[in-house]
Amino acid sequence: MKLKTVLAASVAALAIAFGGAAHASSVKVALDSPPSMEKSGTYVWAHTFAEHLKKNGMDAEEFERGALGGEAERLDQVSQGLLEVSMSALKSAGQLDGTIFGLMLPYFFKDSAEADMALNKGGMLAKINEVTTKKGVRVMDVVYLGPPAGIFNTKKPIKNVKDMSDIRMRALDEALIEVFKAWGSQGTIVSWAEVPNALQTGVADGYLNPSFVPLLFGHTGFIKHFTDASISPSSRVALVSEDWYQGLSDADRKIVDDAASAAHAANRKWVASQDGVLKALEKAGVKVVKLDDKARAEFREKSMATYSKMPMPAGALEQWKKAIGR
Repeated sequence: MKLKTVLAASVAALAIAFGGAAHASSVKVALDSPPSMEKSGTYVWAHTFAEHLKKNGMDAEEFERGALGGEAERLDQVSQGLLEVSMSALKSAGQLDGTIFGLMLPYFFKDSAEADMALNKGGMLAKINEVTTKKGVRVMDVVYLGPPAGIFNTKKPIKNVKDMSDIRMRALDEALIEVFKAWGSQGTIVSWAEVPNALQTGVADGYLNPSFVPLLFGHTGFIKHFTDASISPSSRVALVSEDWYQGLSDADRKIVDDAASAAHAANRKWVASQDGVLKALEKAGVKVVKLDDKARAEFREKSMATYSKMPMPAGALEQWKKAIGR
C-alpha cells in the first residue's frame, strides 16, 4: 500500500475515533467539491443523503474535499470498509469495472435522461455493480455535475470542429486525448489541482466540463469562452463500502437506500434548475456559443471513431447500445 494511502487510511481511522460530532457508528461522507447547494450537484447529492440519514436516526458527517485523501486513497478506504461514502470520479469506479466508461462516450447519449434510462431501466448500473461489489465497492448512484459537458477555453470561440485545430485541451486520461485527436486538436494530461496554473501559463488552453464549473472553482478570470456542445453527461459517482452496506440491519439498509433515492431526486431536480448558468457565465465575462445542428453532427461523426478506444471490457459498448434501444 502506498504511503499516501496509509496516511489517508490513518486519517479515516482517527476520524472514526476522535471525530468530535462523529463517532464509531457515524457514516462518513467524503465530499469532492465545495459545500454549495447552489453551485455543486455532487454536494446536493451528498448533503441530501447525509441529512436523510440524520433525520432517520443514523449519524452522518460530511468531510470536506481532500480531508480523507485524494481519489485513489478514498477508493482504497471504501473498498476496505474504512470510509462509508465517497463522492468520486467516474474513473475511480472505472478502475473496478470499465463498463462505466460508457457514460463518457462523446455524443453517444441524446441527453442525460437517456443515460439515466440506460443505467436504471436498461440495467447498466446493476451490471456494473455485479463486478464492483465483489471488489468491496458499490456504485450507489451516478451523480450529475450539471448540464452535459461543453468546451471551455482561454483563446477563442469554438463554433465547429475546425476551430479546435489550435486548441490544446486538458485531458483526464489517454482516452480523452484520443477524443481530442479525433477533433483535430491536442490533449495534455493535467490534474485538476494544476488546471488553473496550466490555463494561465498556456500548458493547456481549455477543458471539457459542465457550464457551472468555472463559476464554482473561480476560473472566470482566465476562461473566456464556452461552447454549449452537450458532449456527454457530466458524471461522477457516489461510492459506498459494500462491507458496510451489507453489514447494516434491514431497517438501516432501507434508510440508506431511501437516502440514496432522495439524493438522486434532489440531484436531478438541481440539474434541471441550472438554466440560468449561461447568463451567469456571460455576466462573469465568458462569451457563450451554442453549437448548431450541423456543427454538432460533425463533432459526433468525428467522435464515433473513438468509441472502440474507450477502456471498456469486450461487449460493453453493445450492452450500452442495447440499454438505450439502439
